[in-house]
Amino acid sequence: MSLYYDEPISIVNGDGRYVWDAEGNQYLDFFGGILVTMSGYNIPEIIDAIKTQAEKMLHTSTLYLIESQIELAEKIAELSEIPNAKVFFTNSGSEANDAALMMASMHRGSNQILAMRGSYHGRSHSTIGVTGNRSWSPTQSSPFHTVYVHGSYPYRSPFSHLEEQRYIEAAVQDLRDLLSIAVSGPAACLIVEPIQGLSGFSTPPDGLFKAFKEVLDEEEILFISDEVQTGWGRTGEYFWGYQAHGITPDILTFAKGIGNGLAISGVVGKAELIDTISTNSISTFGGNPLATAGALANLDYALEHNLQSNAAKIGQQLMVGLTDLSRDLPAIGEVRGKGLMIGIEFVTPGTKNPDANISARVMEETKKRGLLVGKGGLYSNAIRIAPPLSLTKAEAMEGLQIMSNAIRHATSC
Repeated sequence: MSLYYDEPISIVNGDGRYVWDAEGNQYLDFFGGILVTMSGYNIPEIIDAIKTQAEKMLHTSTLYLIESQIELAEKIAELSEIPNAKVFFTNSGSEANDAALMMASMHRGSNQILAMRGSYHGRSHSTIGVTGNRSWSPTQSSPFHTVYVHGSYPYRSPFSHLEEQRYIEAAVQDLRDLLSIAVSGPAACLIVEPIQGLSGFSTPPDGLFKAFKEVLDEEEILFISDEVQTGWGRTGEYFWGYQAHGITPDILTFAKGIGNGLAISGVVGKAELIDTISTNSISTFGGNPLATAGALANLDYALEHNLQSNAAKIGQQLMVGLTDLSRDLPAIGEVRGKGLMIGIEFVTPGTKNPDANISARVMEETKKRGLLVGKGGLYSNAIRIAPPLSLTKAEAMEGLQIMSNAIRHATSC
């Protein structure tokens, strides 16, 4: 298990967008437990729902009807925009993606998977097998034959010199080439993150996946949108990341933010895909009463307080401030992302050579100044910013000032 910081901290309390460690130090949280704390810490409406359920019972199982599970499934199915949708609850993003891959491969009768270069889909055996990030792939053994496609990481793409439409065309041609030379028989699916998480929030151009899906539809290859990090309005402009591309996926996976700290995830898909699994199937903990009661309260809170709109507004404020900062600091190779999902990639000035030393120093300097951020990138050279969607304008300004000071100090060393 890896820990952040030269001297790791133990976080013991939180309120709103702030947390405190065991030594009593306060931090503004710009990472939300890896994009999990969506609405914020210690939200009364969510805490009350959890307490009420905990006083009744923590668990039954999916062998019995769970009313909060049914209600949550109905809401998510409607929000997904997938026609005739069904929902299956699991406990983590890895487990959700694992289930989606099983459904797709069984429905298509194929173990051939298309995935994006630079992707990350989880820590289970099957999801590691479709993860296009070497740093997170500890084994070459996999139940799948996986082919990796260009397009999700424009900054380091061989097509990066092209303007947007030509970039999309080049990526589509790459997809067609792979289907003709690297895939034997029918492929099961393409699985994508609308914005790649561990790659440092690398962001493809809008419309890329629509162009991909037109190719996939020619061969009835399924499209899976991994919304574990991009769901629930985090990107600001849309509720789901896939919506920026003008498509509807065949299968959607979710996790993280919906629980606001409770372990809950799931798969949404067309009924005929979910029903592909005809054998006995339950999830002992998936969609349990405590998790679904908390998730329902959290989802209602996010919708009632229009956190998606807030993510768009405050995210734009952060993006403008960080972009302005990048003009003064050549060590910032790119500022990218959408809404409250922003990545800063560090390079050797004058080149695109990744500089992980700078990102490591920025981590330490932000901590010293009372700000928690995340780290990522294919070369560990990116900082990830993903605060709770309830972040205020004043808190964004506070975080920007700390980031500016920390980056200036880190790049001057």
